[in-house]
Amino acid sequence: QVQLVESGGGLVQPGGSLKLSCAASGSILYINDMGWHRQAPGNERELVAVITRGGSTRYADSVKGRFTISRDNAKNTVYLQMNSLKPEDTAVYYCKAFIRDRTMAYPNIYWGQGTQVTVSS
Repeated sequence: QVQLVESGGGLVQPGGSLKLSCAASGSILYINDMGWHRQAPGNERELVAVITRGGSTRYADSVKGRFTISRDNAKNTVYLQMNSLKPEDTAVYYCKAFIRDRTMAYPNIYWGQGTQVTVSS
């Protein structure tokens, strides 16, 4: 069974930095796109950044120039480096990955449990 486990959230002051990690484990055959979404109270979940297996990236306009997504295919891990954080970045951040499980016939989308990021002075 495939699992995604996130880490790295917490409380940070405006202008500060945090780095999130998300490690996939289980009966993984391969992983295609990996990404991060976030959901603030009262808002819908939104895309933050996505990275393909080959390393191509895409970002939400609100985080361009401040956030950097990367991945380590050997470790089945995706990262999100967040710099110049703003109070409006406060949200629960979810890892998402498109994974082919060895026990399944087709790839499926998997989500992590979420990690809280709070930007406040």
